[in-house]
Amino acid sequence: MSETALSQADLQQIRRDLHQIPELALEETKTHAYLKALIVQWQTPWVEIREVPELPTALLVRVQGTQPQRTLGYRTDIDALPIEEQTGLPFASKHPGKMHACGHDMHMTVALGVLHHFCMTQPKDNLVFLFQPAEEEEFGGKKLYDLGVFKDEWRPDEFYGLHDNPALPAGQIATRQGTLFAGSCVVRIVFSGAGGHAAMPHLTNDALLAAASFVTSVQSIVSRNLNPVDAGVVTFGSLHAGGSVGNIIADEAKLIGTMRGLTQVNLEMMMDRIQRIARGTAETFNVDVDIELEQGGYQPVENDPDTTARFIDFMEQDEASDFTIVDSAMTAEDFGYLLHQIPGTMFWLGVNDPSHNLHQSVFSPDEAALLPGIQSITRFLTWRMAQN
Repeated sequence: MSETALSQADLQQIRRDLHQIPELALEETKTHAYLKALIVQWQTPWVEIREVPELPTALLVRVQGTQPQRTLGYRTDIDALPIEEQTGLPFASKHPGKMHACGHDMHMTVALGVLHHFCMTQPKDNLVFLFQPAEEEEFGGKKLYDLGVFKDEWRPDEFYGLHDNPALPAGQIATRQGTLFAGSCVVRIVFSGAGGHAAMPHLTNDALLAAASFVTSVQSIVSRNLNPVDAGVVTFGSLHAGGSVGNIIADEAKLIGTMRGLTQVNLEMMMDRIQRIARGTAETFNVDVDIELEQGGYQPVENDPDTTARFIDFMEQDEASDFTIVDSAMTAEDFGYLLHQIPGTMFWLGVNDPSHNLHQSVFSPDEAALLPGIQSITRFLTWRMAQN
């Protein structure tokens, strides 16, 4: 690989190497080893690599600036999803039941490309690169923040990160002021009643009936509690109750769902409402209810006004970058938690796979996005370092 710049062929090889070794949250040992081995090859006197013993698949890299005014942070996620790949690609996943179906292999390759540039060319400001495990679940960003890794010289003054977008052209950068992605909350509900014979319902407390009523009732949370100009989602994708026959009334019903909102205030309101409806339903049907809400680190991705204004201004003026403004999306991303602690901006990178979506077993991002994405981000960071 070149000592001055990574070529498209270099980047493609890195991405394909990473694509073949997908690992789930907090299990990213091979991925960590691959990343570290590359970065060690590129290490120069102004580059420091840091491990996190409490979270051993995490990796941080600090690049010392020549005349630092600030520290700029750049984050990428490194975990994969429990999906059996069906792309048929020659470099498909070698790990059965696991796939980079959200494009984190692309994310990592872009981050490596930007880091490589500043390993070869010492920047003016300090840079901190975070290769973060456990974005898809387990709240890796929050875990790292709670461990105190972002202290002293390791704390960015501004934080940046991307997510690939199959609906946008390859290499296009896109973002917006305000909320880019929704915050999300996992909802687990268990209704417990008393089962019995279908012919004697008066002697039972039907947990399935309570669950069915609950699922219908929670649809009012968005339609009757959110301002109509806002957006929110309440979806229950899993309901299990009863056995395999139709004449036994269920004594238990388990539901798993998700709620999403574009602001933390709205999401917290939705969390309060769903608990009230669950308790009211239990009271109505004379059953017990157990409620578990798990938001963890999935707060809304709310872009900081100042960093985002600068980012948008640069991208709109940079003739070599393809840039557009986009609407908010109901996608969730745990970078939102870090942006609630450190000001920064998240943005999309187009990867041109409009026939497929994120988290699909056939998702296949266009590798042509890698080089222009890296070049746009590198130019922006270099420009930012020249500002007061």
